[in-house]
Amino acid sequence: MKLSTTLLTLSVLAAGSALAEPVAPSDVQFDDYGAVAESLTGQPGDPAKGAEVLSKRSLGNCVACHQVSALPDVPFQGNIGPMLDGVGDRWNEAELRGIVSDAKKTYPGTMMPSYYRVDDYVRPGNAFTGKAAEGPLDPLLTAQQIEDVVAFLVTLKDQ
Repeated sequence: MKLSTTLLTLSVLAAGSALAEPVAPSDVQFDDYGAVAESLTGQPGDPAKGAEVLSKRSLGNCVACHQVSALPDVPFQGNIGPMLDGVGDRWNEAELRGIVSDAKKTYPGTMMPSYYRVDDYVRPGNAFTGKAAEGPLDPLLTAQQIEDVVAFLVTLKDQ
């Protein structure tokens, strides 16, 4: 009886964690150097989906600025950001999660977009377009997409 109660408790806990809500962008905990130790979803990322997010124009479009030799079929890779080859050796998973979520926490002057940020933007105001957004914005990527990109980036090791 005790064993079946324990197994039931463990299965309920496992099911509850699978249904856990992702960490909201405003609740992400960055350390002093911009790393994010905890997963944003509690679920592992999918490297194949991460490669898709990285290379698709309608998603992260990271290749607009970065080159990735592991994605030779992706045309028009950029050269204004650092090459991502070997990035899995240079940074650990927490550091990569922080950089992808909000690179400005690690590199304050970077031009890299903050993919999981919703507030504290400097906005030009209505003077330019008359259509400046008010309040928090939606993040550019979902928490799971961040985890997928990080899962792909950690696979990019130096030969």
